[in-house]
Amino acid sequence: MTLRGKTALVTGAAGGIGAEIVRAFVREGAAVCIADLDLDASQPIAEAVGGASHAIAVRMDVTDEADVQRGVDAAVKHFGGIDILVSNAGIQRLDEIVDVSLANWRRMLAIHLDGAFLTARACLRHMYARKRGGTILLTGSVHSKEASIKKGPYAVAKHGLLGLCRVIAKEGAPHGVRANVICPGFVRTPMVEQQIPELAATMGISEQEVVQRVMLKTTVDGQFTTVADIAATAVFLAAFPTNALSGQSIVVSHGWHME
Repeated sequence: MTLRGKTALVTGAAGGIGAEIVRAFVREGAAVCIADLDLDASQPIAEAVGGASHAIAVRMDVTDEADVQRGVDAAVKHFGGIDILVSNAGIQRLDEIVDVSLANWRRMLAIHLDGAFLTARACLRHMYARKRGGTILLTGSVHSKEASIKKGPYAVAKHGLLGLCRVIAKEGAPHGVRANVICPGFVRTPMVEQQIPELAATMGISEQEVVQRVMLKTTVDGQFTTVADIAATAVFLAAFPTNALSGQSIVVSHGWHME
């Protein structure tokens, strides 16, 4: 159990990638705070992985400074500290730049970038004070490296996470804190499922063609990345013992993007 004795906070953890990371972390011995806007969806996950000794659920709006602080403080009070943050909360909306409203632009950046900054800052303060080191993991995307039509604000936000990660890696190193970005390819979560018919209508092709010709065309095997793939990567990075692996972005995409 590579994370035995560690405590983690995972945002956007009521479903999809976040929920799978919670399950993987608990299997590896960690105690986890499940942070999400949807508390009703988070609580069954906490109960399923073992209840209060293994997981608690807190409602958290990652764009709200006070809400983030309350959630992080609740996790610290319950478990005694935080060793790992997985900043995973995110949304996506399809619009060409000419059609993006300023409100939607700001909302996208607020959830992805402000959310990562606020949760990282709150957790870093506890990590530094506790002097046990720690790990900050940010959920980026292949769109941290690539651009796609109709995903302008999303790509900008995901690119921004790379810069945030690299700064945290440099500032956190003297405190034993590592920071890395996980960059998934297409994972068939509800967010991706919603995109398929939207892209099909926009491009005038079938939903199956969207999957084969758009989403999976440049993968090496024509396969979606899975939530289990991302969770396994998160476990590996969270358990990595030294600063030899810090400030990096790990692409998990079945070869869609190669570096």
